[in-house]
Amino acid sequence: MLRVHFTAEDLARVRVAAGPDPMWEILLSLHVLRQRSATPVFGTWRATARTTLPDDARWLMQLAPPVGYSPDFLTPTAGSCAVDAGIDAVLSTPVESLRADLGQLDCRQRLDPRTHLLACGDVATLDSLGDALRAYYSSALAPIWSDVRAVVDADRAVRARSFLDNGCEGMLASLHPTITWTPSVLSIESRFPQRDVHLRGQGLVLVPSYFCWERPIMLRDQSRTPVLVYPIARDLHVTSAGKRPLEALLGRTRAAALEVIAGGCTTTELARRLGISAASASAHASVLRDAGLAVAQRHRNSVLHTASALGVELLA
Repeated sequence: MLRVHFTAEDLARVRVAAGPDPMWEILLSLHVLRQRSATPVFGTWRATARTTLPDDARWLMQLAPPVGYSPDFLTPTAGSCAVDAGIDAVLSTPVESLRADLGQLDCRQRLDPRTHLLACGDVATLDSLGDALRAYYSSALAPIWSDVRAVVDADRAVRARSFLDNGCEGMLASLHPTITWTPSVLSIESRFPQRDVHLRGQGLVLVPSYFCWERPIMLRDQSRTPVLVYPIARDLHVTSAGKRPLEALLGRTRAAALEVIAGGCTTTELARRLGISAASASAHASVLRDAGLAVAQRHRNSVLHTASALGVELLA
């Protein structure tokens, strides 16, 4: 059991990450590639990804074993939406942190000689790690990233509605079936020995994840920003095949607009995400709003669009 202890200050500082975190998705997808039990959920992706894996994927898999400890330095961000920034953060890890994290991993398995150089902060080896992470993201995740973002955006809309209806504690309690909330402790079922995490006023970043699929997880290193990564609601899982009926109903661009709006966005953000003009984005948002699939609210100098309950149900 993992027990996360909150103060009143922590509850006030809970937030949901703005989008999928590419570094967490890289790590967790590497786990999924080696977990046969993940086949019913990720079988199609696994089969496709395995045909395009770069040469260094085996090294990455060794750094990210599917069971047990994975080095915390591989996931330095909390909801960052830029893969290059995330990889730069990994490569900027202090040598003492690299040595400590990889030392824990070395206790559990034999490591590639490059990993020992990595633990020493060898610059060339760090560059190789960055190249391997970029190549893996490009081959395995970039082709499905729009789907990843769509379902994470939809999950964020569900969490926002849960917060409005039930407050922060109600939202925390509804994150996942393995979670229970008893003031002021969030308990998460785990296959590992009991561990207690005291937030001590730092708050908690909730990171909805596409490839986290069994139970929520946290970093082992409690000196870093507290992050809880949890599986997206599987009934919101959008696949390429599942999107076709929605596109047939609304049209491709308008269906994509609804997916973006589900996570909350301004007209400018909608236009940028869809690669269309601001006028076209405003027109699509208006049609969705008039159909009862979206709502709009003025915030300062912008209009914030979100999906209505009907819009979320239609996406699901």
